[in-house]
Amino acid sequence: MESRLKKFVRVISSSLAGGLLLAGCNGGTSSGGGRGFEVKLLVGSALHHFCDQTAEQFNQTNPKLTSGDAFHMSCEAAGSGDVVENTVTLAQQLQQGAITADDPAFPTILSVDGEIYQNQLIYRMEQLVPGQNYIPAITDSPLLANSPMVFMVPMDLAPGLRQVDDLFAKLVTAQTHKDLDASSPDQPIYYVHTAPTRSNSGLQTLVAQFASVSGKRPEELTTADVQQQQAAVQQIQSKITRYGKSTSTLAQSMVENGPFWASVGSVYESSVIAANTDLPPGGTRYEAVYPKSTFTSNMRGIVPNAPWVSDQEKEAADQILAYFQTPPAQEIAMNLGLRPGAPGIALGPKFSPSFGVDPQASYDSYRPPAPEVAEAMLTTWSQVAKKSSLVVVVVDTSGSMEGNKLPSVQNTLKTYIDALGPKDQVALIDFDSDIRQPVLVDGTAEGKARGLQFITSLQADGGTRLYDSALAARNWLSENLKAEAINAVLVLTDGEDSESNISLEQLAQELSKSGFSSDQRIAFFTVGYGQEGEFNPQALEQIAQLNGGYYRKGDPATIAQLMADLQVEF
Repeated sequence: MESRLKKFVRVISSSLAGGLLLAGCNGGTSSGGGRGFEVKLLVGSALHHFCDQTAEQFNQTNPKLTSGDAFHMSCEAAGSGDVVENTVTLAQQLQQGAITADDPAFPTILSVDGEIYQNQLIYRMEQLVPGQNYIPAITDSPLLANSPMVFMVPMDLAPGLRQVDDLFAKLVTAQTHKDLDASSPDQPIYYVHTAPTRSNSGLQTLVAQFASVSGKRPEELTTADVQQQQAAVQQIQSKITRYGKSTSTLAQSMVENGPFWASVGSVYESSVIAANTDLPPGGTRYEAVYPKSTFTSNMRGIVPNAPWVSDQEKEAADQILAYFQTPPAQEIAMNLGLRPGAPGIALGPKFSPSFGVDPQASYDSYRPPAPEVAEAMLTTWSQVAKKSSLVVVVVDTSGSMEGNKLPSVQNTLKTYIDALGPKDQVALIDFDSDIRQPVLVDGTAEGKARGLQFITSLQADGGTRLYDSALAARNWLSENLKAEAINAVLVLTDGEDSESNISLEQLAQELSKSGFSSDQRIAFFTVGYGQEGEFNPQALEQIAQLNGGYYRKGDPATIAQLMADLQVEF
């Protein structure tokens, strides 16, 4: 029987036609430019900028094969889970005859941000094509860079957390920082990490939590251990403020929103360096707290031994991976806060206490669990341990949504609802000149049927009461807050406000009463649909930033991916 996790991934993947999955983290694509044939790299989000900048530098060397044929490299970035899923999906399509081995969608070189997802890629491909060894062993893939998993915390909380022997074990019962360490303030613990189904740092964090509460190393864990410890991990997850698709954007949100949004984050060491590199004047300084045992997050270059990688591409890939390990490329990595993957290269100046990190950090480096154990953890997280959510989705159905806009949004909303987990709830509100009553939807068959009925009933007509509808959504959620859950509002609009009874300033005053400095902690996310100029991006950005969320722009070509990424936050 298909697991809920695999069904979730399949539903998301089916909506992301045309390679949109590849743009999943922080922008996605760099063409690289250059002469000759293209050698495409699909990398995890932690290598995104490293790959882009190295590609620019490498292509300037005008690389050639021994035959004299010119080539150039290009980079695409995604969450590590998306890298695995996309690669396996393409291999399935090849096996079924839907595409050919020379399809340009196939990347030549892969990289994920750690060895758990690399192990999962090997495991998934072996299940698909047994005995073919399409994905080489981990040790046969050269190391490009690494970054240990750390706890990112404000400077004033770091000394207390360094006294905690096993932070994850303490998080099972602790409610405040004083519960963790007597010298710390009596401040609630607000914790963040990325979604393990999409992000390597999230998966490594989840595995580390199971290892901590079980008292076993990851490679010793069994599926029975996962079942036995799921309640303890669920208690850790109850402190979550937000999940996220990208480690770097999650860490950036910590900096932007402050310690009452998140006081502890499980991120890469490189994220701490980035936070202190771009620290605004008077901003909170962050420090890395290194667990006694943690994942090193080895980021390797993987060249599949597969039909879609030609001999020419393999020769070019060897040149590219060798270049990644040269001092100039490794200097790029260190400037981005990544530790060098090549031996004998000294750490750069950013690896210092002034950037919140310890250049000589000492810890026991975890090894990956068995692939079936990691899969059991992901399934348990999705079904049991993950913090539940209640999201009010506010949909603009004004007259400007006529044409291809409304059908595109309807298809996207259906995919969103199909992917709801068993603990998630969504309240759907549509507005034009009127604001309609919420339709409550959940992950059950009956709930999804109500959602489908809502979607099919949408019609484009009338004006745009944007500010009134945003306030109505907040008011409904304030009265129906889901306890021990992530409560949020997601607004999708294609036009400027035209008929509201309140102004943007009045809305801002109201939203400040329910933000992360209040007991309600309601987040706001906004999506401007269509062309900027049709809607007011500054207003949407202000609405989102007031309450710890963010604004994004979408259109018919990108809305499916955008909504899938937003759904990961909850």
